[in-house]
Amino acid sequence: MDVIQGLLKEIYAGKLSAVFLDDLITRIEVARKQIGYSAKQGWDENDVVLITYADQFTQKDKKTLSVFNAFYQQYLGDVFNIVHLLPFYPYSSDDGFSVMDYQQVNPVAGGWDDIRALGQSTRLMFDYVCNHISAGSEWFKHYLAGNPKYENYFLSLDANTDLSAVTRPRRSPLLTPFCVDNGETRHVWTTFSADQIDLNFAHPDVLRDMLDVLLRYLSEGAEYVRLDAVGYMWKTPGTSCINLPETHLLVKLFRAVVDYVSPGTVIITETNVPHQDNISYFGNGFDEAQMVYQFPLPPLVLHAIHSENATTLARWAADLDGCTPATTFFNFLASHDGIGLNPLRGLLPEPEILRLVDALQQEGARVSFKNNPDGSSTPYEVNVTYMDALNRQGDHDDLRLRRFMLAHAILLAFPGVPALYIQSILGSRNDIEGMESAGHNRAINRQKYDIAHIEQALSEPDSLRARVFRALKALIACRIKQPAFHPSAPMQVMDYGDSVFAFIRGRGRDEIMCLFNVSGKKVEAEIPAGHYQILPDNEGWQCEGEIILEPYQAVWLRR
Repeated sequence: MDVIQGLLKEIYAGKLSAVFLDDLITRIEVARKQIGYSAKQGWDENDVVLITYADQFTQKDKKTLSVFNAFYQQYLGDVFNIVHLLPFYPYSSDDGFSVMDYQQVNPVAGGWDDIRALGQSTRLMFDYVCNHISAGSEWFKHYLAGNPKYENYFLSLDANTDLSAVTRPRRSPLLTPFCVDNGETRHVWTTFSADQIDLNFAHPDVLRDMLDVLLRYLSEGAEYVRLDAVGYMWKTPGTSCINLPETHLLVKLFRAVVDYVSPGTVIITETNVPHQDNISYFGNGFDEAQMVYQFPLPPLVLHAIHSENATTLARWAADLDGCTPATTFFNFLASHDGIGLNPLRGLLPEPEILRLVDALQQEGARVSFKNNPDGSSTPYEVNVTYMDALNRQGDHDDLRLRRFMLAHAILLAFPGVPALYIQSILGSRNDIEGMESAGHNRAINRQKYDIAHIEQALSEPDSLRARVFRALKALIACRIKQPAFHPSAPMQVMDYGDSVFAFIRGRGRDEIMCLFNVSGKKVEAEIPAGHYQILPDNEGWQCEGEIILEPYQAVWLRR
């Protein structure tokens, strides 16, 4: 508790009254007594995350969380032990990330009892959408109505304020005009969209109310808490307004509260920024996030397979700071967002990034842009399913599956905790119709399904969905049995030329050699002679010193 109080005083430097501070401490103490349990300490090779929406599957007259729970227990519970539920609260846009009420469950999905029911069979990861709230929320409605309590919950500035130094992740205006009840027009800070109103954490009441939200999530069983868009939380005009010292102090405060109330709960920061800025959210290794998103991995794997050249991927991986017992990476290839391009900058020349973007566009992907301080625009995200990102529209399913499984074999062997998006394990293709209906690019990879349709597709053994589903489950089932794939196990990257990405994970008897042919041609590779077990098939193989890798083949070899 001393750490919490010290951070509060450092952040708000004399702005907190004794009464306010006592009230905050009381709320935290009450939550600690109510929860009364500790989450799993740390992570291991068994931890694999499924990313999904709470309303991913529908069935007539049933709440979507109960439908998902039944599907999870029947089909997925044996390989995924953590479920990341994307925002399941009432929302107005962005498929949940414009939250109208942090404390409620979207009635379409169910209620808190449905969340708790799912938590009986898996560990849960909640989204803490801490940077912004919906324009349709009660908080913002009160602000527009002139309620004095909410006067400082949001930031309004003169429209002519120089905000050119502010880092912009979007093309949309940073300030959005709103008319308040007295007829005045206020220009309110909106980092991401006009429907996502940034919260003003410089006002202590905002912190108090948002800590109440965090405590509620812990009490409802969140063992992982994802801090969405956390890098933008603190605003100081005249600065970049991203990754500011006050933002890091807020993350430290959240971590201290979580450690005190529910020890073992993992904080994950979602910060799509350059590597050094990203890992800065580890703090000293014990006082900020335990996990950070590994944003370069999706575009680097994609680039390696597209270019049939693993050089950049291998060079990046060889220089990667290793995981520690206290910190690790949250690895993924696909997510509810697109494939970010910013992580490639500094790793690939800009013309090469643009060539990749152009190739993806020609095959049906969409591209989202951001504004730069000089007035130009830059592509920052490709919107596409990972299946269609890896392949061409004219490819046959055998080739699609081979490239797709190659990418996921890299993901599942890489240091850190792997996470798979529901669309990936379902083998989904681009949802062009859904994207056009929704009116925004990201909907291309956010399709929702009638449960009967999915179960029918999975029952057809030769369908692409069924083949992907079987193959990924088998690969995950193998992965979770290998101590070499513990998130903190060492990785040694090896040089096998441009076409092969290769590394060794683990030590001694647990060591596994991982070879990935990212090209469309056969490749011969020299490896130490001896007897190996080929995973995941568990076939024995006597190696005479050479292995032939088929096009787009992934091989895990255990001595």
